[in-house]
Amino acid sequence: MTRTLLTLGALTAAVAAGTVAARRNLILTTVDGDSMEPSLHSGDRVLIRRTRRARRGQITLLLSDHDVLLLKRTVAVTGDQVPKEWSEIDMKSLAGTTVPPDTVIVLGDNRPSSYDSRHFGHVRRSRVVGVLLTRVHRRSA
Repeated sequence: MTRTLLTLGALTAAVAAGTVAARRNLILTTVDGDSMEPSLHSGDRVLIRRTRRARRGQITLLLSDHDVLLLKRTVAVTGDQVPKEWSEIDMKSLAGTTVPPDTVIVLGDNRPSSYDSRHFGHVRRSRVVGVLLTRVHRRSA
């Protein structure tokens, strides 16, 4: 009996610790806007893993300079050479340069309606909140 209670207590403690760790490392948020279509739609629920390390191609949650959370795709990371051809997508100021240390470049998948690095330049790694793990729920069409 005592052994069962100890095992049950240990299991309960492990579940509680796991829940605390998950809450510290994960963010559940709702997409607002169409800047990431067709990948994500307004109303989609997404799970974000907290990290400052965004890799090229990952959808990244970041805090803008105006303290607004934005979901954008990381397209270049520290040390990447930004292609000169990018000047054709309104990135004249960044095209042909090297991404500075501790920064990334982000773009929305739906460029015409996206507020991204074309407007505010490089994103400091300290402004990166996390990266997309999965879409939890797709909004109803």
